[in-house]
Formats: sequence, structure tokens, C-alpha cells
Amino acid sequence: MGRGRVELKRIENKINRQVTFAKRRNGLLKKAYELSVLCDAEVALIIFSNRGKLYEFCSSSSMLKTLERYQKCNYGAPESNVSAQEALELSSQQEYLKLKARYEALQQTQRNLLGEDLGPLNSKELESIERQLDMSLKHVRSTRTQYMLDQLNDLQRKEHALNEANRSLRQRLVEANQASAIQWNTCGHDVGYGQQPGQPQGDGFFHPLDCEPTLQIGSYAQDAITAAAVAAAAGPSMNNFLPNWLP
Repeated sequence: MGRGRVELKRIENKINRQVTFAKRRNGLLKKAYELSVLCDAEVALIIFSNRGKLYEFCSSSSMLKTLERYQKCNYGAPESNVSAQEALELSSQQEYLKLKARYEALQQTQRNLLGEDLGPLNSKELESIERQLDMSLKHVRSTRTQYMLDQLNDLQRKEHALNEANRSLRQRLVEANQASAIQWNTCGHDVGYGQQPGQPQGDGFFHPLDCEPTLQIGSYAQDAITAAAVAAAAGPSMNNFLPNWLP
């Protein structure tokens, strides 16, 4: 069954209108490309959507050259007394086209470096991409090695600082121990040898004995014998009678 004829009028449904615009735009761009390739024609196509978005195609290297050619063919040579505003707009347009071409070239190069769209490239272009990848890989490895060396140096500096701090703390600890030992020895000399003989020590729990330095053993027995001899010489009496000495 054949396809029916489509009535040419504005599509009221917004979604259907956008879908139709996308399909027809792609088909028109494809036809313009095929015409330029098959017939070796210079084709320039400019499309603005209802939102003001630009879509263009140019078979030559520059859209601006094609537009200048179109202007010459239809309106003659451009006037020499072009205003400053028009010259500025023309320069801006040229700069825009250059930047756009550069942007597209960079995008294509990026896709090639990622391994995409390699089919149209020849052997020389593939070798160039391979060299670029090798150089990038060497640069990445060199940067990583330098980063690791920097980290190692940083860790070594931290280790040296920690060792110095540990050595300083150890020296301070030794000095503190020596000072404590000296103070302890000084206090011991003051307690053991700093007091005079005969003075009470502490709280008075220990007192020196009030006696002669020599110890006399049997002094009380000697006194008793002397008293008995004196009593015997004096004769018997009631006062000197010692019953414990009688047989």
C-alpha cells in the first residue's frame, strides 16, 4: 500500500513538530552533502530552528568564502565604504568560524586519541596518534614517579623531625633523672649527718640515757659486801643484823 500524500501545513503538536524538524533537517543536510560529493558542487546550507539554534553545512573550507561568493554573484562587488560596525561584525564572524573549525578539529583529535573514529585515518595518521599516546604515557609515568619521590622526601623529613624530637625528649628525661638523684642525695646527707650529738631526733620518741659512758657489772653486790664487813667490825646490834647472811 502506497504512502499517502502529506498535507503541507504547520504541525500544531509541539512534540510532533520537533520530531519532524529533526528528521527533515538531517535528511536535508544529508542531501546537501551527497550533492556536493556526487556532483562536485559547492553547497552551503544554513538552518535556524524556531528557537534560534543554528544548523549549517558547507562543502568548502569556509562558510564565509561561500557567502562572499554568493554576494558577489547576486549583488556585485562589496562596497568599499563599509561602516565600522559592519567591518566589526565581519571580523567577528570570521573569528567565530575559525574557532568553530578549531573546536571541531580538537573534538575529532580527542575521539581519535580515545580510539574512536579511526576508520577514515591512514597509516601515517595512525602512527602519529600512536606517537602522541606514547609521549603522553611517558609524561604520565614521569609525573607519577616524581610525585612518589616527593612523597618519599616528605616522609623522610617527617621521620628526621620525629627522631630529633625523640632525642630531645630523651635528653630532657636523663637530665630530670640526674637532677632528682642529686636532690635525693642532698636530702639524705642533711637527715643523717646534719644533727649534733645529744639532741632529740624526730618527734622525741628516742631520748639519750643519762648514765655514765662505761657500764659497771656487779656494783650493787660490791656495795652489799662492804656494808656487811663494816657491820661485822662494829659488833652485833639490832640495826646491822642481816638475817639473810646467817648460815
